[in-house]
Order: sequence, then C-alpha cells, then structure tokens
Amino acid sequence: MQQKLNELGAALEGEFYADDAMRILYATDASAYAEMPLAVAVPRTVKDIARLISFARDNHTSLIPRTAGTSLAGQVVGRGIVVDVSKHFTKILELNVNEHWVTVQPGVVRDELNLFLKPHGLFFGPETSTANRAMIGGMVGNNSCGSNSIFYKSTREHLLEVKALLSDGSEVEFKGLSFDDFIAKCNGETLEAAIYRNIRAQLSDYNNQVEIRREFPKRDIERRNTGYAIDLLLESDPFTAGGKAFNFCKLIAGSEGTLAFITEIKLNLSPLPPPVSGLLCIHFNSVDEALRANLIALKYSPVASELIDRYILECTKDNIEQRENRFFVSGNPGAILVVEFAGNNQSEVKATALKVEAEMREAKLGYHFPLLFGNDTRRIWALRKAGLGLLSNLPGDAKPVAVIEDTAVAVEDLPAYIAEFNIILQKFGLNAVHYAHAGSGEIHLRPILNLKTDEGNRLFRVIAQEIALLVKKYKGSLSGEHGDGRLRGEFVEQMIGAKNFKLIKEIKATWDPHNIFNPGKIVDTPQMNTSLRYKPGQQVPLIKTVFRYSGQNVLQHAEQCNGSGDCRKSHLMGGTMCPSYMATRNEKDTTRARANILRNYLTNSTQLNRFNHAEIKEVMDLCLSCKGCKSECPSNVDMAKLKAEFLQYYYDANGVPLRTKLTAAYAKLSQLGALLPSVYNFLVTSKKVSPLLKDIIGFAKKRSLPKLYKFTLRHWLSKRKGYKSDKKVYLFCDEFTNYQDTAIGVKALELLGRLGYQVIVPEHYESGRAAISKGLLRKAKSIANKNVEQLSHFVNNNTPLVGIEPSAILTFRDEYPDLVDNDLIQKAHQLASNSLLIDEFIAREMKNGNIKKDQFTHEHKTIKLHGHCQQKALNLLGASQYILSFPRNFHLETIPSGCCGMAGSFGYEKEHYELSMQIGELVLLPAVRNQPEEVIIAATGTSCRHQILDGANRTALHPVEILYDALL
Repeated sequence: MQQKLNELGAALEGEFYADDAMRILYATDASAYAEMPLAVAVPRTVKDIARLISFARDNHTSLIPRTAGTSLAGQVVGRGIVVDVSKHFTKILELNVNEHWVTVQPGVVRDELNLFLKPHGLFFGPETSTANRAMIGGMVGNNSCGSNSIFYKSTREHLLEVKALLSDGSEVEFKGLSFDDFIAKCNGETLEAAIYRNIRAQLSDYNNQVEIRREFPKRDIERRNTGYAIDLLLESDPFTAGGKAFNFCKLIAGSEGTLAFITEIKLNLSPLPPPVSGLLCIHFNSVDEALRANLIALKYSPVASELIDRYILECTKDNIEQRENRFFVSGNPGAILVVEFAGNNQSEVKATALKVEAEMREAKLGYHFPLLFGNDTRRIWALRKAGLGLLSNLPGDAKPVAVIEDTAVAVEDLPAYIAEFNIILQKFGLNAVHYAHAGSGEIHLRPILNLKTDEGNRLFRVIAQEIALLVKKYKGSLSGEHGDGRLRGEFVEQMIGAKNFKLIKEIKATWDPHNIFNPGKIVDTPQMNTSLRYKPGQQVPLIKTVFRYSGQNVLQHAEQCNGSGDCRKSHLMGGTMCPSYMATRNEKDTTRARANILRNYLTNSTQLNRFNHAEIKEVMDLCLSCKGCKSECPSNVDMAKLKAEFLQYYYDANGVPLRTKLTAAYAKLSQLGALLPSVYNFLVTSKKVSPLLKDIIGFAKKRSLPKLYKFTLRHWLSKRKGYKSDKKVYLFCDEFTNYQDTAIGVKALELLGRLGYQVIVPEHYESGRAAISKGLLRKAKSIANKNVEQLSHFVNNNTPLVGIEPSAILTFRDEYPDLVDNDLIQKAHQLASNSLLIDEFIAREMKNGNIKKDQFTHEHKTIKLHGHCQQKALNLLGASQYILSFPRNFHLETIPSGCCGMAGSFGYEKEHYELSMQIGELVLLPAVRNQPEEVIIAATGTSCRHQILDGANRTALHPVEILYDALL
C-alpha cells in the first residue's frame, strides 16, 4: 500500500502526506474521537479529488472530506484518507447582487464570505460559534446554524445548488427541479440516474410516507439533523402536492460528506440586518427560570435568545480575554439569557426591550435587565461563543463532554425536557453545563465525565442511550446542528424507526456502493464509546518538567486543547493567534496541531524522555512563541510555555545547537560587545564580515543584525544626577534597552523625571527572556530565582518595578511564578503583581491625576500603534493606547495587526526568515508603508521595531519616546 500511496501523491497537483506526524494531526477533530488515517491529501483541483475517488475505489479504502476540522461528533475522524480542502478550495466564484446569491468553493470561511458581501448590502445568515474559521463546506455537511437560527434558520434553507463528484467520479449538479426535469433525471444508466430512481421509489411509497411523517422529529423543530433529511424531501414536489421543487440539496445538507464530494456551493443571501442591534442580558437565579422566561422573549420576535449558565460564567473569570467581557455581569447569576433585538434605531430596540422586561417582571422572572449596544454587543457574543473552549479549562481529567449536547426539542417543551434531563443526570450523580440556543429549543448540555476511566467511558454511552430515549419521548431531534457523525449514528435507528433507518441505509448504498465517502458516519456507525482520544485505564507516568502547571501537569495542559480550532482564523478576523497558520494556512502550523502532537507522544511514547521525538520538533518548529494562544485560545493553552518545555527536554537528549546557545547568551555577548561597540557594529554591518557571521550562526543574510548603542544605559546612569522626588519608581534595566535601545531608555528616564518621579535602577540580572524563548529553562530558572530574591524585598504597590521592553518585564508577570523554586513562589507572585510595563505605570498615574494633559504639547499628531504580542496576550495594549491618546490633539489609531513576524530571534533564523516576512506582510508592513511621513509609527517591542525597519523602511518609536518629545 505504501508504494501505491507514493504513486498517488506524485500524481496529485496538491500536497499528500503519509508520515506519522501529519497523520497524528488529522486523527482528531473537535470531538472526543481519535483514529489514525491512512494518509492526508490536500487537493488543489477537482481533478485531484477525482483521482482520490478512483484510488479509494480501486484500493478499497475511503475518503474523509474535511474543512476546518471543528466537528463535534467525529465527522472527520476515520481510517481512510483525510481530504483537506481548506487550503486550496477557497475561492468566491460568482456573486449575483440582484438575485441575492453567491457561488463558493467549500473552503471559504463563513465570516470572510460576509466581509466580501458587506459592501454589496448582503450576507450569509447562519452563524456558528466557530464562524470566524468555519468553512461553508463543513457548514453544508453538518447543516450548521447558530445563535441566530430563530431568524436565519440553518444552512439547508440557504443551499440552492451544489456541484459534486459522485462515488464513481462523475460530476453532478444538484438544484431545484421541475416535475419533468425530475422524471428526466431518473432515466439512464448513470449513477446519477440511479440515485434519483432510488429516492422516487422510496418516497412514492405510501407506507413509507406514513412512517416517515410519524417517526421523524416534529415538523416545527427546525433544528433537525437526525439521519438523512428524507422527511424534508418528502414535502417537495412530486411527492407532496404544492410542495417546493425537488432539490437533492436538502439531502446533501447534513449528510456529513457520506454521499458525494462537494466542489462548489451556491447559496441564497439575505439583506444586511437592521443597522442597530441591542442585547438584553437578563439575569436569573436558575436555568429553569431562564427557560421559562425564554418563552416570553420569543413573543417579541428576537434575532437570538441564548443561554449562558453559571459554569461558563465561572470559566470566564480565568480567561484573560473573556475576563474583560464579563463587564455586564451583576452578582453571581445562575443563568443569563442574552436576547438580541434589531431595529432601525436604538429607540425601537429599547421600546421592545422594555416590554419584554415588564412582562418578565410581572411573571417574577429575572432580576437584572441590562440592555447593551455597539461594541459591547460584540464583547458579549465573544464571551458566549467562547463557551465551548472555556469548558475545557476545568483542571484535572474530568471535563464537560460533548455527548448529548446537541439535542433539540420544540421550544415550548424545553423547560420540561431540561428538567427531566437533569433528573436523569442526577441519577448518575452528575451535573451538566447548560448553554446556547434557548430560542430554538436547543441547549448545549455537557455532563462532566472523565473519559480516561472505565466508569467514565461506560457513562459516556449509558447517558447517550438514556437521553436518546428522552428526546424520542418529546419527538425531538438527537442532533440539532452538530450532526450524527459517529457520536449519535448508533442511535439514529432508535430515533427514526427501523423502517426509516433501512431507507437511509439504502440511500447510502445507492449513492456510495463501495463505501468510499466517510464511512461509519450516520449509518453503520461503530459503538459510540470506541475509538476515543483517551483509552480507559491507560497509565501515563508523571512527566517531570521545569515549569509548573497550576492545578495540572504538562500533559493535562496540552489536553486542554479540545480542537475547537480558534487558532485557524485568518488575519482578516483579527487577533494574534496563530501567526504561522495565518501565513501558511497549514493545519500543521496551528496551536491545535502542536497540542495534538504533544498529547499523542506524551501519552503513548515508550521512551524514558517522552519529549524526545523529531515529530514533535517538526510540528513545534514554526511556533513563534507569540503567546497569542494564552489569551485568545478559549482553552487557555499556552503553547509558548509548552514549546519551551519541549525544547529543554529535547536538548537534554540531543544537545543544544550553537545558534541556540548564542541567542540565549544575548546579554553576555552584548556585554562583551559593549566594550568596543564601534568594532561590534562594524562587524555586524560590514558587507564582507556580516554575511560570514550570519552563515556561522545560522541567521538569514537578508536580515539586518541589531547594532549596539555607543554607550550602555547603565553607563549613562552612572554619569547622571537624576531627579529627586517623593514619588519613587524602580526601573528594570533590561538587556535590550541597556545595550541596544539605550536612547529609548534615556528618554524614558528623562520623561519620568520631568513628570516628577525619582527613578531608581537597582542591581539585577538579565530578564531571562532569550533563554526562555530558546528552551533553556534551567538557565532561565536560575536567573528568575536570583531576580526574585534580589528585587522582591523593595518592590511593592507603592514603589513598583517598571520595564520598557515588554518581552523582558513581562517575564516577571508571566513565566517567573511558574519557574522559580517552590520556596520563592509567594515572592514571585508578589513581585509579578507589582511589575508593570512603563506604559501601564504612566497610564495609571494619568488616571490618578498625577500626570496632567497640560504637561504635553497641544500640537496635532497622528499616531499608528502596533502592539507587542506578549503585551496583547496579557491584555495590556490598552495602556499604550491610553497614554498615546492622552495629550490633547493626539489622534491614535491601532493597526489591526497580529504578530509582526520577528518574534525575538525567530525572524533572524535563516529557515524562518521568509515566513517571518510573510507574517509581517499580512497586515503590519503594508499598513506602515501606506502611512505618510508625518504619521508617527509606534511600537512597544524592540523586535517589532526592527521588523518595521527591515520590512517597511520606517523608524518606529516606543510610546515613551513620543511622550518625551511631546513634553512642554
């Protein structure tokens, strides 16, 4: 088979992988399942897909279509060839503004499609919580919807036409057909004709019609993804008089790639929603109260009605990004119902909200009714959409598990259904998380289980069986939007009846007689508690680490990644995570991939040093350690921390490379160079010597090397009198500012002095940032111990420690508490709480009235700011924004950039240089080049300023330089 796979790979225009590392990365999605695929294909053309179909048919294997891989029911997990269309099938092919439709390839991202459509006054309505990375192909496959399904329904209702390849490789087009066209389609000897004849025979049978209408979910339940949608096809012409034109798209939506391979999708579009949207965030004492109040809210035609329970609200407290989005929460509610109303102006929305509040108060439901508009609504939806990932943050091995999270019932049945649901869970001594789509009868319910134990594995299936019976009692749908996959496929027969199940098995056999397309989903599904990520009872020894992982171990930290794929968003969606994926669009370069490869080897390795695997190194290689995942990943996976840990133990087994040693010794080498800075600067800039140095070190020849300043900051301090004041502050003289950015340090000291502060620069060691970034953690630990011992005695809330370079001072906040010896933990935390960016300190003093606007120029200045990744990761960019907006007539705009691409030494390294520049070119460098000379470019990080200079030929200033120059 290996030879055949090699020949297949050579024949494709796209990429093809059969190595262990790539197969591991594609063995999971966002579900509880894991199964090693035979190979991974990334097709570039429709011909590639046809070749793959032919290969699968001839070699008795299968194809698993995949886009973003965010499925929750194991839809894209299997033993065949995973076919990833997310990289190359990303074109918007045609837009008809007048007729309100668009044709796209399956790899187009939902939110990116709407960015394209917005100038035309149109948008695609169904909105999943993963909409900033979910792709249209996956939305069709799962028949996705989301919070606004009350108004915009599901993907199925917007699917007009589909082009696809059938299992014999033939190309077909599915669309609405007249009666005559339908009959014509049934004629002939093609596979296409056979599938039309099959459905005609099934749905023309009166007994089948009766059985379908009796057994399928209630007609008024719009979220219905149980089995194939033959109940909806039955309501079309020619089977139901007056029905809509027959269209196999109804069946394709929700078929999970089991019937055909989609290559083009034509969608119906909606006009842009009304200009004003308001969220009524109603607080309740319990989930039951919220569900009863939901029935009142629905009387007033909301766009959405979404539930957030206390478990999720608790999880938001520990997430850096979502903590800021809790601003609207009052007290400790048992649940919040977020009800969205839209109108032409705020007055319309307020009037409706007041009616809702009045009726709820009369019914004694709800105790707090904040109504929010504008940017506040985006923050609330961000918190709600982060729910899935946030749930993974519970420490330990027990997690809220997707097993019965997708059930849908008639909305009027929801309070009673949830009450019975919770009684069932209580029988097993379990609780569940409740969140999401109250307005459409679907609450995402996740019991907390430990799937690593035999009992957890048993309960996983037992609970699914019990809840399936309950859903059937209410004539609901076991899947409302996440699909059957291999999680619920086992129960489809129970949900729709044996006779109907036989019909859908016949459909699968007719469409796909060789079982090529995504087998084991919807029909012929294996037992649902098999092929899980975690094998019950599997023992993993405690893995020794340098870092501490609060409340967990290193494996559990990697396992926090639940596969939700937030790291797959592009630069168009904003944020920092994940810069390498934004540039390459390769799954291998996501935070998720790195967590998956670590989890696999830390769990299954037979080596004493479980980190000692070249496959981990390969996948970790393009991690820039930007820390974006620390805040933007809802699961709080800190991949920079995990990468540093991995590197330390990998080097233990394989030795430390010269370049790594030299980079980690930046402070020591700079100290030597500072003895003769002019000689050092000549060597690093000489056209003859510099390339040789770069070759020896392993740096890119195109990258300029940083020069040393003519004197160090400490030398300048030794010659300076300084300012005396009762207001004292300590400055951390980091290694970058001391040797390289001395002029910035001088201006920072002068700025603080002239603003009335006495700045004390204590004796201390380097920050250890270079050692941490290169994985020399034991060296960094020694530095951290010394700094904490030395500085913790006098740094406090009244006399904080401030730093100029974010990557240096933030080691005190971010890494030191988890790095120092156990007896220094308390001191490290105390020091961390009083270690501030200089931007933070100045902003705090401005807000306290200690620094006045009158101390600065009134001249008009326009500033464009790029924030440092680690600053953004700790949600500290606001301080820089505040101080640069403080002087009168300063106009600040923040460049919507993620990582600059330099990331310390990453952008210097010869094998990473091109990627570094690609990342810079996504947003930052073009934005800088487009600014006129009079616009000031600001950047807090030394690496960022270097990248801007190299890539855009502009000198960026640190905010303290700008403020110093603005002093009167």
